Amino acid sequence: MSEPVRTPPFAPFEWLLSSRYLRARRKEGFISVIAGFSFLGIMLGVATLIIVMAVMNGFRKELLDKILGLNGHLLVQPLESPLTDWKDVAERINKVQGIRLAAPIIEGQALASSPFNAAGVLVRGIRSADLNNLTSIAKNIKQGTLEGFDEGQGVAIGRRLADQLSLRAGDSVTLVAPRGAVTPMGTTPRIKPYKVAAVFEIGMSEYDAAFVFMPLTEAQAYFNRNNDVTSIEVYTDNPDKIDAFRKAVTEAAQRPIFMVDWRQRNATFFNALQVERNVMFLILTLIVLVAALNIVSGLIMLVKDKGQDIAILRTMGASQGSVMRVFLITGAAIGVVGTLVGFLLGMLICMNIESIRQFISWVTNTELFSPELYFLSKLPAEVDFGETAAVVIMALTLSFLATLYPSWRAARLDPIEALRYE
Repeated sequence: MSEPVRTPPFAPFEWLLSSRYLRARRKEGFISVIAGFSFLGIMLGVATLIIVMAVMNGFRKELLDKILGLNGHLLVQPLESPLTDWKDVAERINKVQGIRLAAPIIEGQALASSPFNAAGVLVRGIRSADLNNLTSIAKNIKQGTLEGFDEGQGVAIGRRLADQLSLRAGDSVTLVAPRGAVTPMGTTPRIKPYKVAAVFEIGMSEYDAAFVFMPLTEAQAYFNRNNDVTSIEVYTDNPDKIDAFRKAVTEAAQRPIFMVDWRQRNATFFNALQVERNVMFLILTLIVLVAALNIVSGLIMLVKDKGQDIAILRTMGASQGSVMRVFLITGAAIGVVGTLVGFLLGMLICMNIESIRQFISWVTNTELFSPELYFLSKLPAEVDFGETAAVVIMALTLSFLATLYPSWRAARLDPIEALRYE
């Protein structure tokens, strides 16, 4: 007699049996339902993880771009004496390698009013050339123009502020500063009307509703500055390497200065975002874990139901390894297909998330992403392929691990015991 031929691992008959067990008959309907829920759980878990992480990445990137597009990466403030030599200091800092712009500014709070409404604003005095170098403003002018900004007494205001005050380019806005002229009766508020030269829209509601840009020389007169500025905003080519610029900027200033970088100014905000992102990842991973546990329960029930089939296979010569691989393929197929479908669904939603948001808002007649609450006027999504790959690998690993115990139990089933009670 010739010796029996051993079939190689993952032979065609193992795949055939696995595909057969994935298609339920009437008697096995409940097992099929569990498999279906496992598939849906993994699919939704992977898709949700990809979508949420992409939205949080997009949220952070957009906020970072908006915040750093308007505020400097490094704020230089004077020590010991006022910054009356601001022209020379700014010019020297501008020459430092990697510095894109050093803009002297004057900042002060005021009340902006029109015949229709009033609102508190932050007035920022800045030179026309520097304002034109701020692309977040210069490239987002919706009404009017910045031409001749230094020459006239016009101001640039945000779109949301313009809407709140019912103003357009060419209209007049009245600014009221608490500290004005000093009289024998005390300090009186300074009240002065300005023409709205331009209306900008950055896309970050907090800035579009609060900022008013004024020519630097006019701001010095308006806020009673004696030919000095409050600080110099420094913009670099690489904000992530801001520490590398500190020493060079200090040397270029050639005077006592105090520096604050963008991480210090926004530390609480970005730390909160990072914590929220990590917590969301852990919570949503539980969805995938629950789906993987569903695979375990479904396969254990399938092994119990297929006890006689396993016994017959073993008596016909199937090895323990073959039986184990049959159930391994059955469970892994649910995880792999669920993960791939979840990945495709997640990517599809991420690419069309703003359109989906607008559609749901239109159907439900509600504002799903209020600019007042979330700072941004549209829902961003930035897919990080490293993160997405980590999500897919995690889901596949959990799915594979979930199949090991039921498959091992199937392989260890004693054919005699299985057939005795049939």
